[in-house]
Amino acid sequence: MLLEQIFIYGAVGLFCFLVIYLYLKKEKSASKVVEAKIEKAIQDGTFEPMSLHPVIDLGTCIKSGACIEACPEKDIIGIVNGRATLVNASQCIGHGACFHSCPVEAISLVIGTEKRGVDLPHLNENYETNVQGIFIAGELGGMGLIKNSVEQGEAAVESIAKSGFKRDDATYDLIIIGAGPAGISASLTAKKHGLNFLTLEQDSLGGTVFNFPRSKIVMTAPMDLPLYGKVKLYNTSKSELLDLWQTVLAKNNISIRENTKVEGILVDNGHFNVMTLKGESFRTKNVLLAIGRRGSPRKLGIPGELLEKVAYRLLEPENISGKNVVVVGGGDSAVEAALSLVAQNNVVISYRSEAFSRLKPKNREKLEAAISEGKLDVKLKTNLLKIEKELAVLTMDETGGQEALPNDLVYIFAGGELPTQFLQKAGVQITKRFGYTMKKHR
Repeated sequence: MLLEQIFIYGAVGLFCFLVIYLYLKKEKSASKVVEAKIEKAIQDGTFEPMSLHPVIDLGTCIKSGACIEACPEKDIIGIVNGRATLVNASQCIGHGACFHSCPVEAISLVIGTEKRGVDLPHLNENYETNVQGIFIAGELGGMGLIKNSVEQGEAAVESIAKSGFKRDDATYDLIIIGAGPAGISASLTAKKHGLNFLTLEQDSLGGTVFNFPRSKIVMTAPMDLPLYGKVKLYNTSKSELLDLWQTVLAKNNISIRENTKVEGILVDNGHFNVMTLKGESFRTKNVLLAIGRRGSPRKLGIPGELLEKVAYRLLEPENISGKNVVVVGGGDSAVEAALSLVAQNNVVISYRSEAFSRLKPKNREKLEAAISEGKLDVKLKTNLLKIEKELAVLTMDETGGQEALPNDLVYIFAGGELPTQFLQKAGVQITKRFGYTMKKHR
């Protein structure tokens, strides 16, 4: 009997030992995979955060893996030696799914790092700036992504509607600047509350979303749209999302004034005068800025940049065929534009650096494939010197020489200029934030 019990206990102990051994072996193997991904991310320049990103409290983390499963982008977070860690932090686009999925609230959403600061306006919990009556929602406030922007646009207008300001028939209750996700959501919310409002957009409905290539996937999570309800369009294309917005706006008799760029906001005795480049002036009680961080496209300031063949966004790439195209830039937008044109055109990418350092993994794979197959000509360490009617002239950093390329179209993706001066003229305070927590443990 005793020997039998010893045998049973020994068997159980051996079984437990094997389970623990196999578990630790599997965990060690998985850690090595993640460590290899981190090493590659460091080499590719995608390890360091660029903007909004998760920060993990290692003292609280229980390695559930929920944050990894929840992230739609994948490989932003991994687990090494039983603890969550960042992998491709620069690829984070602020879904916030990791933040909400963590069962022990070990994740905060932070913008900027100790070394890289990000310019942010001062906002309170109602998205109001230091200037009473001026609100900011969406990417300009630090929280990008369509779902976040929609939620903020709605929350800001809800706050305005409940603030109890005095109505005036000669003055707008609210002017919304920008018709991207935040601006559209704000417009629908203003309509819901019966506000006298006007929405101005410098380009076309959709704002930044409108500038994406047609096939770009722009939404990976459901959202609640005011006066519509829950939108459950996973892997949604730009055109599908724009069609939805146009339908909802039309159903609620909301008109957006497109191609109306706001030049400035003047404070006038408790009111605001919103000035446009067309010379118009609109008087309002409140202003909501939903213009995005990019502001206006950054110009190169070179001869020929005003020619009609020069553009700062690519629309309908499938309709461009048989052209000599120069794409300027080394980010995802430039690479995506170039790749969307290579099938039907002769495309050259000019990039001032010696390597593409911060591309999304899928874009990098497609880029390398296009180069190896001879579909795309990449000229690194070059700058666009001037643009002529039938030529694009590059300077070569290594030799100091020049190269004139036959050219029909030029697309410039040099980023955007944060509308800092525009905000400061209106009195909005902006501070460079280093590692600033946007959302702390719930």
